Amino acid sequence: MVKQCDFLVLGSGVAGLTFALEAANVGRVVVVTKRARDESNTKYAQGGIAAVLDEADSFAAHAKDTLVAGAGLCHPQAVEMCVEEGPARIEQLRALGAKFDVIARSDELDLHLEAGHSARRIAHASDMTGREVERALLERVAESPNIEVLEHQMAIDLITLAKFGGPEVCAGAYVLDERSGKVDTLLARATILATGGAGKVYLYTTNPDVASGDGVAMAFRAGAEIANMEFYQFHPTCLFHPQAKNFLITEALRGEGAKLFTQDGVRFMELHDSRLELAPRDVVARAIDYEMKRSGADYVLLDITHHPRAFLEEHFPGIYAQCMKYGIDIAKQPIPVVPAAHYMCGGVTTDLDGRTSIPGLWAVGEVSCTGLHGANRLASNSLLEGLVFAHRAAVALREIDRGTPFPEVPEWQVGEAVPSDDAVVITQNWDELRRTMWNYVGIVRSNSRLRRAARRIALLQEEIAEYYWRYFVTRDLLELRNIATVAQLVVECASARKESRGLHTTIDYPEADAKLARDTVVRRGVPAHLT
Repeated sequence: MVKQCDFLVLGSGVAGLTFALEAANVGRVVVVTKRARDESNTKYAQGGIAAVLDEADSFAAHAKDTLVAGAGLCHPQAVEMCVEEGPARIEQLRALGAKFDVIARSDELDLHLEAGHSARRIAHASDMTGREVERALLERVAESPNIEVLEHQMAIDLITLAKFGGPEVCAGAYVLDERSGKVDTLLARATILATGGAGKVYLYTTNPDVASGDGVAMAFRAGAEIANMEFYQFHPTCLFHPQAKNFLITEALRGEGAKLFTQDGVRFMELHDSRLELAPRDVVARAIDYEMKRSGADYVLLDITHHPRAFLEEHFPGIYAQCMKYGIDIAKQPIPVVPAAHYMCGGVTTDLDGRTSIPGLWAVGEVSCTGLHGANRLASNSLLEGLVFAHRAAVALREIDRGTPFPEVPEWQVGEAVPSDDAVVITQNWDELRRTMWNYVGIVRSNSRLRRAARRIALLQEEIAEYYWRYFVTRDLLELRNIATVAQLVVECASARKESRGLHTTIDYPEADAKLARDTVVRRGVPAHLT
């Protein structure tokens, strides 16, 4: 089946929904999401949105904090633009119905402090900010007659006219309807990648199962430029419990004075950084990783017992309840935590309005590499980036030409594919790939580890490609194919950077090199290189 729309949005997180709401004012929007419409990284964002919302704060201070965290690779223009446009995006969210915490008996926002920030500037909805933002956006989306949301449908590949002898223009995507098994052709005047991150490329992650790097992988296969994939942020504090899955312990706890200890009671951050627990995420994650490897421990302890129970129940109700569910009373005992893959700082390169290197293809949110984060994202700048760039992309596309006929492209070809009778291959390769990335391309890397990873990933990709062409596509197969591509790109970019900077730490090049303060760029047929 062939469907047509003005704007095809792949992903239903904060960036995709924000764009959809604004674009619906000028054209028809189709939002494709591979599970339920509210399932995205946004939903699980705890901390909040960073913006200058207090008279004691300043754009210059927020920009400086962002640049410091980014370790010399942030694009100053992108930083200044995001910081200056942030407050308006917060107000827009509030106008759409998002309810942020306010100071008692006032409309003044209650602002949190998080690591790396020099002022309280985190607007939040208790410790479930993403869930509240997602709720408000989805309610407005449901009210729009110009937005259609297709759930349980997954983009397989982008449609570029160059594949059929035409210009290098993106004209939409082939989309699998998981429930029927059929593949539809969705044509659009503009295709917007808002597919989020790729935390599932690692064995341990704070991300939900949807985070399999689909947008980056599809863009790479289509020939788009990708950058800085070596910079994968590991959140320092993920709950360590055999029954817990991907549960993040927000940085805001450390902003409220939570301290890190080894299992034998030694506070260790003073040995690693003068900012202690409020050092940037990359510093804290490396410190925890070092202490765990030094002692052989499976976890460290995060202690916030100095606050009374009422304070914890009011400010961190989600964490309080989840920890109690696992028998951990955070008012009386420290929380066992470990680092876990959290945020992709690289992605599909864009300009300041979200345009990629392929005409007709746009990228907003975590899937993109805008220059805001550099070599390490500052806490709570992620939702900010998604809001700002989604708005700017929608503004840039207001004058889109809706009179040009849609191109004629071939529908999806099944070829000689048959139903699979060997799905264990997917499970095996999925586990092996993620374990390889965790062991060899994790928080601390080396040349030899990267070479081992590259060899194993190449072999896995051969098996995946063979399986892909032999059998009907399924969501599991497509996600495996995509995380294998993301793994390849992370290893390629990490191998090209001969220094330690931000989130990329290698024992072979332990220091940063000022001459290498450049982006790592890769595209299909062109090896990763610093530009």
